[in-house]
Amino acid sequence: MAERSASHVEPTRLLAPAKLTLRLHITSTRADGYHLIDAEMVTLDLCDEVIVHPSSASSVEVVRLPGAEGADAGLPAWEIPADSSNLVIGALKLAGRTAHVEIRKRIPPGAGLGGGSADAAAVLRWANRLTASERPRPSAMSEAAGSPSSVQPNESADPSIDAGEPALVTPRQAASLGADVAFCLVGGRAHVTGIGEFIEPLPFRDQSFVLWTPPIGVDTATVYGAWDELGGPAGQNSNDLEPAALAAYPELAAWRDGLAAASGRTPQLAGSGGTWFVMPRFGARLGLPSRDGACTTEARAIGRL
Repeated sequence: MAERSASHVEPTRLLAPAKLTLRLHITSTRADGYHLIDAEMVTLDLCDEVIVHPSSASSVEVVRLPGAEGADAGLPAWEIPADSSNLVIGALKLAGRTAHVEIRKRIPPGAGLGGGSADAAAVLRWANRLTASERPRPSAMSEAAGSPSSVQPNESADPSIDAGEPALVTPRQAASLGADVAFCLVGGRAHVTGIGEFIEPLPFRDQSFVLWTPPIGVDTATVYGAWDELGGPAGQNSNDLEPAALAAYPELAAWRDGLAAASGRTPQLAGSGGTWFVMPRFGARLGLPSRDGACTTEARAIGRL
């Protein structure tokens, strides 16, 4: 573990809300292989807890909380990297910060709910607030310069930034870590385009969802690769990745059908999967059991972060 700061500073506790993709269309593929999307995403009240401890070097540890999706259902331990490939380490580097970050997981990996992206975005929000607090106030800078001035985030044409010094990180820059990190940084309800870096906030809607997460860890790159191999099919249920996910992970179909039978509604796939979700009728209690390693979560949409 990285050496902690000698001076006593209380750790900072953060919430990292999951995201849910309500609509996902793939519009084209760039020459570098990245897929351009047209999507609608919302933030959920299903959250990881992120605790940032002062430290002279960056490190991360992950704890799966009792009661987390699948935590008590006999599933194997979640394999979440604690090295430089972890998005949280990348977020600290991008923001020019160091810390020991403890992640208390409730959002399962490989579920299409953006758990790793949410954790990285929570760290970026913390870093942005810290960086903004350390900078001179705009009025003081204006007086010193003799002209109006303001502190602006670094929004250069190149989304990368110098990680050697603390810097405000924009959603576009956050997308360099992962396509979902940009939306998770902003939160709320939004129209998302590009590879995920362009975020257009939409009015909040009070929405409730039932999430049915099977014990199947779905790899996003595998699903996008299957979509390419299938010739880029359009999904019939508001998600172009659904046919590809079912082709790559045929066992997802049985879980979809179980939720359909219990809800009387057509389930949608969350992003690249493997969570299925429905919007239940008002007051409906589906009573889906947590069986065979699957877990049901009732979640609500929340506003911007």
